[in-house]
Amino acid sequence: MKITVIGTTGMVGSRIVAEAGDRGHGIIAASRHPEHTPRPEVHPLAIDASRSQDLDRALRGADAAVLTVRATPGQTQQFLSITEEVLQATAHARVPLLIVGGAGPLRSPNRADILVVDDPEFVAAEWKELAAASVAQLDVCRNQGGDHWTYLSPPAVLEPGNRLGEYQRGTTALLIGADGQARISAEDLAAAVIDELESPEGDRHFTVARV
Repeated sequence: MKITVIGTTGMVGSRIVAEAGDRGHGIIAASRHPEHTPRPEVHPLAIDASRSQDLDRALRGADAAVLTVRATPGQTQQFLSITEEVLQATAHARVPLLIVGGAGPLRSPNRADILVVDDPEFVAAEWKELAAASVAQLDVCRNQGGDHWTYLSPPAVLEPGNRLGEYQRGTTALLIGADGQARISAEDLAAAVIDELESPEGDRHFTVARV
């Protein structure tokens, strides 16, 4: 499989590239400032994800695409615009798209009638802007229409760690592990991303967490 990964220099994107490469997939590592690698299956490509011409070039010949661009404080509109551009480009290219988003749009396990973004147990006040950006991002996907995209919400805590090679999977509600925490390592999230690309389960919005 040839996979275009958009946003490859961050914590999640770099691990997705590594996981895909370890499984023998070819990767177009598309980023504004791509990092060069000696791995022959990884092809760095400098792009501006807000430019349709650059996205068309990155998607040429791809079997699937992953978007891992993260929101930053004060830049929500730019973040949403990039998401919309990538949705349009992948639809035009007829390439399935998996978006690694945020936990904000998941339903809280404490109250099914509220989202994680509104539950202070999982989203502290200083993180609420970024969590709200992920809610808006999923809305952009839904408003775009079509059936070529899938949205993956990680749990409340996503950080570097070990690749355990196992995780639990759910759909629209935050998952809690056996230790009472909603978390996963970036390595296991990357494994879940490639698992979904290799064998899509058909959920438009899903989540994973440590067992």
